[in-house]
Amino acid sequence: MRRRQHPAGTGADHARQQGRIAWAVTCALLLALFWLLPWQTACAGEESRIALNQAQMGAIRPPASPVLSQILDARLGVHPDKTRFVLELTQAIPFRVQTQSSPYSVVIDLADVAWGGAMLPGRGLVLAVASDNMAPGRVRLVLPTTGPVRVVLAEIIPPRDGRPPRFILDLAPASGTPHAGAPQTIGTLPPPLAPQEPVSPPPELAASVTGPQPSANGPQSAGRPGAGLVVAAASLGRAPLPPRPKPPAKVELPLIVIDPGHGGQDPGAIAGNGTYEKDITLAMARELRRQLLASKRYRVVLTRDKDIFIPLRDRAAVARDQGASLFISLHADSIDRKQVRGLSIYTLSEKASDREAETLAQRENRADALGGLDLSSQPEQVANILINLSQREKMNQSRRFAALVLTSLDKAIAVLPSPLRSAGFGVLTAPDVPSVLVEMGYLSHTKDAKLLTNAAHRRRMAASLVRAVDGYFSPGAGRKRS
Repeated sequence: MRRRQHPAGTGADHARQQGRIAWAVTCALLLALFWLLPWQTACAGEESRIALNQAQMGAIRPPASPVLSQILDARLGVHPDKTRFVLELTQAIPFRVQTQSSPYSVVIDLADVAWGGAMLPGRGLVLAVASDNMAPGRVRLVLPTTGPVRVVLAEIIPPRDGRPPRFILDLAPASGTPHAGAPQTIGTLPPPLAPQEPVSPPPELAASVTGPQPSANGPQSAGRPGAGLVVAAASLGRAPLPPRPKPPAKVELPLIVIDPGHGGQDPGAIAGNGTYEKDITLAMARELRRQLLASKRYRVVLTRDKDIFIPLRDRAAVARDQGASLFISLHADSIDRKQVRGLSIYTLSEKASDREAETLAQRENRADALGGLDLSSQPEQVANILINLSQREKMNQSRRFAALVLTSLDKAIAVLPSPLRSAGFGVLTAPDVPSVLVEMGYLSHTKDAKLLTNAAHRRRMAASLVRAVDGYFSPGAGRKRS
């Protein structure tokens, strides 16, 4: 029987085919290992970077702000030999007290404190107490005085007998004493807190986070030994950005009503050179309007922009009808004593305010007596109290602005010895609009009359008033007399 003969070379071909299959599988496994290893390393590096970022965020977080002391009460007391100003606090604070002579005033700077109180009416040697939040945790109180004063005592009394810590300031007249009117400075303030600088991570932490970084095109090999990314503080920039805040709602600018005194058949005072007060006040009002509008921070309305007569109460009505935030009436005085000169500023007196409150309360229709507050359904006694409180707050704000005017005046502008005054001017009787009357000088004095007709002097005075307005609406701005 003959055996079947297989064609030559068949077994060798089969072996070669199996070898090729084994080689392909081996290459595929190597290739998979080649691609997966860098990805695993990159993922580990990413986890390390996240951990570092979290550590860095904790490192650069600013320390907690110091707890601010609160002012629980503020008051003035009159004693036979001194005037005492007291602040009751929740904790002791640093302070600095300075006396000034142009104009006479006392400036109190307080640190680590929050102040939200209204202006205090004056008593004794102090004409008023005006406040200004200069910076977070910093408050300045300005106390215009009746004349030169000296600081007898300025200290913080620690809590005792169940009473909280108190700041005590005692003032006494300085006239007749050696160096009367010489500036005093008592106390010191710590420097303001500096902005927090970013804190770099510890070197050992930054150095430990190394390795290859995946790119947008896929994994990369480590390359040369030691190649990789060291994550430092700058890598925080890759953290997701917070949502963009919505644009703030448009806030309507404060409205300033400027009242040029007199007008039309009422010329006001007449200077020796024949210039009318009504022309001086209108020129000054226009210059003040120009500078306020140029700041782009305010809206401005003039009660008159030409030579016309407007009754006093109608001028105040313009401020109320327009919803004014501030009313400034401009005048120039005249007096028989021709040596008297200088600026003064008036707010409504207590007596005039009480009469005005009584008149408002007696009106049969009270529906719009106080900026839209309907009092028609209130009992007579309650209505009288509400009207009185509204005017009291308005008077406090008026005095605050008046004090700011005095501390903002250019030094070249002369002022009366006691420039902060009060009287029953009918133009100041709007019950809900802070109002002041500025007597810019005396037309009966030759130098004052010449200055008030000078354009450069008007620009200087207008700039001073703008600084006061800035200080009134933007605490910390334009407060210092320059």
